Amino acid sequence: MAFRAFLAVALMIGFYLLAVGVALGLLYIPYAEVVYAHRIHLKLALGCLLGGLAILWSVVPRVDKFVPPGPRLTPDQQPRLFQDIAQVARAVGQEMPAEVYLVPDVNAWVSQRGGIMGFGGRRVMGLGLSLMRLLSRSEFQAVLAHEFGHYHGGDTRLGPWIYKTRAAIGRTLQSLGDGSILQLPFLWYGKMFLRITHAVSRCQEFQADALAARTVGARPLITGLQTVHGAGPAFQHYWIGECAPLLQAGFQPPLAEGFYQFVQSSTIAGIIRQAIEEEMRSGKADPYDTHPPLKERVAAVMELPPASRALDDTPAIALLENLPGLEAGLLAAMAGPEHAARLAPVSWAEVCEKVYLPQWRRLVAANRHALDGLTPESLPERVAELPKLAPAFVQANGDKINPEASEGLAAAVIGAAVLLAVLARGGTAETDPGNPVSVTLHGVPLQPFNLVRQLAGRELSASAWAEQCRQLGITGWNLGQGVSS
Repeated sequence: MAFRAFLAVALMIGFYLLAVGVALGLLYIPYAEVVYAHRIHLKLALGCLLGGLAILWSVVPRVDKFVPPGPRLTPDQQPRLFQDIAQVARAVGQEMPAEVYLVPDVNAWVSQRGGIMGFGGRRVMGLGLSLMRLLSRSEFQAVLAHEFGHYHGGDTRLGPWIYKTRAAIGRTLQSLGDGSILQLPFLWYGKMFLRITHAVSRCQEFQADALAARTVGARPLITGLQTVHGAGPAFQHYWIGECAPLLQAGFQPPLAEGFYQFVQSSTIAGIIRQAIEEEMRSGKADPYDTHPPLKERVAAVMELPPASRALDDTPAIALLENLPGLEAGLLAAMAGPEHAARLAPVSWAEVCEKVYLPQWRRLVAANRHALDGLTPESLPERVAELPKLAPAFVQANGDKINPEASEGLAAAVIGAAVLLAVLARGGTAETDPGNPVSVTLHGVPLQPFNLVRQLAGRELSASAWAEQCRQLGITGWNLGQGVSS
């Protein structure tokens, strides 16, 4: 701790000495010209004055303005959650955070927020809703112990010094402008600062891991870390691909449950598993990484003695009260309270009927003219002409799309028309998170929105598709005339 504190303070002091020294040197140049050379070059003087003042303004510490990242959790509203947080805090000999917030992603964090350069701040903790849905209670406690480890090691007291200095370096580089020769010393110092402070951060992560393993156990820590590393990147895809379309349509799905279904789908689960295996096999540290590779973190705690407490496999999300209300508060924090208040609740089982089917019907209805005369069994030969046919397709509101996206729109319209044809014959559609849209009739499955790609790439032959059309009972179906309201 003493070494890390000395290093952080030394780096910070070094930067400010460099910045002030360069700024004073720039301001001294026009003064020296007037006093000693008895002349003044206006362009040079102006450049020096502006550069010096810009550097000085850039390095002035800013007041930390903390914006709540989500709904605040309180002991009165969430007694079981705070019981676990307090239990872990006592086990590691730390004070409780002043504020705890719910955040959407697969993450948990602690910080010292407010004040200036860490002075006058308060302890803040963020807990990911999606993280709590994926972790067991023991894994969640290990994550809590890891986060308290940053308080235990004094990392959050050092953090503001590092972050504020990093921000000051960035402001200085920006104020001097690209290509300025004055940027060079700050670019050099910034790279050195990042390499050294990120190495310090990686050391802090190892120490926090060790504390968590001793407190809760190496096994729940390891499985929790693997979940975070594997499922963390999937959250952005879930949010953009599954949640955003529903929110834009005016609906609020169950966020945590949807993400759980998303990562449990066979396709996404396979990608996550491969990512974890690859990270465990060949993960390497980068000098600019703030966290060590998963492989090294697991190896560092693997041999530690197991903790004495029994493992609890109950899902951590069971600690939360009033989950729908929390998710509504989370959306209000992310999208604004007015927009969130207009959202209608919808279950994932209702998404197809209430959200997507009306959209597909409108899309197909808007493209009757482009689809008229097109039958499912004729698609293999018509797909070859798609670049020529695509400009005729429009969006659901009748607007044209840019030429680069026209083929994608045409494929989507054709997929929606085929899906509606199968539904008209009595089929059932599924839109589970993480899985392609599918429709099934008489035990024959079809992914209609992959159909054009499969036919174009010859993954699905014309004869095989013709047989599938016969089994589905859609042979001869006019895709432009089979739209039901």
